[in-house]
Amino acid sequence: MTDPLPQGATIGILGGGQLGRMLSVAAARLGFRTHIFEPGANPPAGDVAHAVTTARYEDETALQAFAASVDVITYEFENIPTQALDLLEAHRPIRPGREALRISQDRLTEKTFLRDLGLQTAPFADITDLASLEAAIAEIGTPAILKTRRFGYDGKGQARLQAPADAEMALADMAGAPAILEGFVDFSHEVSIIAARGLDGQVACFDPGENVHESGILRTTTVPAQLTSAQKTDAVLLAANILNRLDYVGVMGVELFVTPQGLIVNEIAPRVHNSGHWTQNGCTVDQFEQHIRAVAGWPLGDGQRYADVVMENLIGDDMDRVPDLARERDVALHLYGKSEVKQGRKMGHVNRITRAT
Repeated sequence: MTDPLPQGATIGILGGGQLGRMLSVAAARLGFRTHIFEPGANPPAGDVAHAVTTARYEDETALQAFAASVDVITYEFENIPTQALDLLEAHRPIRPGREALRISQDRLTEKTFLRDLGLQTAPFADITDLASLEAAIAEIGTPAILKTRRFGYDGKGQARLQAPADAEMALADMAGAPAILEGFVDFSHEVSIIAARGLDGQVACFDPGENVHESGILRTTTVPAQLTSAQKTDAVLLAANILNRLDYVGVMGVELFVTPQGLIVNEIAPRVHNSGHWTQNGCTVDQFEQHIRAVAGWPLGDGQRYADVVMENLIGDDMDRVPDLARERDVALHLYGKSEVKQGRKMGHVNRITRAT
């Protein structure tokens, strides 16, 4: 068992977006410093971090200097080049570990891992060309969705197939990238559970939240979700199963479809997760502090919820609503400091307390 990080230690964070920003705030509250590594200039996390390195992930000199300046390394997104991780891991521990990244970076690898754990997933097939797609459609049926195996997020890198005749156009949308076909799941609603595992193997889960998406982007997460006690227990158990199998350290988001046949795992995210933002105003220890505690070797908080919350993402022109939202009772604003408003860009979120428990 590694000793917990002392006060004043520096946590390196790969990625400088809003998740890195909120991780940095949580780290500062616990007496830690953060150092952001981010290729883009003026990242949101840079406003609140102790140090920022602006460099490409191919810049070995910058990576080595970054590693030398921190005590442990974590990340706010999955798609970090393998070569950069190889270099960094030679100098400092990376938490969560590399296996979780390897699995989550590729949808086919992820689905196979979940299936081999005995968990339910949507039917899926590896797609390498038109012939393999047509064969998969014959087996899985339509409607279905074709996705790139890597680098898709917020609805990007996806094409829907309503009928077998859509195969050629859907494959063209992948632009030659390796792909996976997933069958549609007949579900009543989507929920996600935010789970954490410490260096000592302790597991703690937050209450599942119920998600609503618009145009492939999360719009709201409502807690509590519409789930039976048995379904809540199943969600916690399957999340713990995933974390333990990976010997995971940190916070993970697990997205689930609720069906009459049970909970079906949609995907996992080895990081703090958009659908866990409600914890900032619904729990004493939120998901960001929980992640910092885990990677620093501290005891986990219990994640108990003390309020019902609706989290709403502020996307693009939603920023026009900020003055009115700031006047509302029981609304907590969390803005990301992004100077340019763009359509489809997450600019912040609000947590609306609907009931104190």
